[in-house]
Amino acid sequence: MAVTGATGRLGGRVARRLAAAGIPQLLLVRDPARAPHLPGAAVARAGYSDREAAAAALRGVETVLMVSASESPDRLEQHRAFVDATAEAGVAHLVYISFYGAAPQATFTLARDHWATEQHIRATGLAFTFLRDNLYADFMPALVGDDGVIRGPAALGRTAVVAQDDIADAAVAVLTDPAGHTGATYDLTGPHALTMEEIAAVLSQATGRTITYRPETVEEAYRSRAAYGAPAWQLDAWISTYTAVAAGELDGLGDAVPRLTGHPATPLADVIGGRSG
Repeated sequence: MAVTGATGRLGGRVARRLAAAGIPQLLLVRDPARAPHLPGAAVARAGYSDREAAAAALRGVETVLMVSASESPDRLEQHRAFVDATAEAGVAHLVYISFYGAAPQATFTLARDHWATEQHIRATGLAFTFLRDNLYADFMPALVGDDGVIRGPAALGRTAVVAQDDIADAAVAVLTDPAGHTGATYDLTGPHALTMEEIAAVLSQATGRTITYRPETVEEAYRSRAAYGAPAWQLDAWISTYTAVAAGELDGLGDAVPRLTGHPATPLADVIGGRSG
């Protein structure tokens, strides 16, 4: 099998788990020098946009884990090129890391790209499994400003943040038995749907800092982030993360994590209090 994104947090977790289980794998990376050194793992250079290199590397590979590319204006084009490469190479099964609530009219702008990627995968005729992750629990501390405040237009909405370790465990379960998950779409969530105020309270307890949530209007959110100098598409993505929460689109609990992994989903407090990989 092949794993993409092995130099990142999620793909790296999956690759390490496969190596620990003694499963041979091919790591597709843009920079082989950054690839983890794992027993039973070969490395090939192939970015998502390099269809020719990806197709050549994947010939003879049965199952591929496709971790979504880094956020960029052309991410969807990168995804389509890589999906086409997997089909050209004759890959039998593609496991794609998608996003909770992926839909053409999703409030979170990048969830629309995930939906379009899913549709492109379907159109190729590849056997597939989609893992639709909620927001990463691991990233919640990054929402906190230097002053200990989470700011955003999330109102009283809830999000069922999910641990990256749980996602990795679920991905390995699918990769090691792809036929048993053909055509399935799994919503991967944590065990609790939390408001931003509740997330702030969990972070406070876990870190010993006083962390609070301060709701913003959408207009205030754009103004407060203007100093970063980010492009418009990036600002839209950042802010629509919060407005998607406010709209209730990240609310809801699924049972896919315990069903796939055999263990309960990890609470946010445990993720923050005892990070592992």
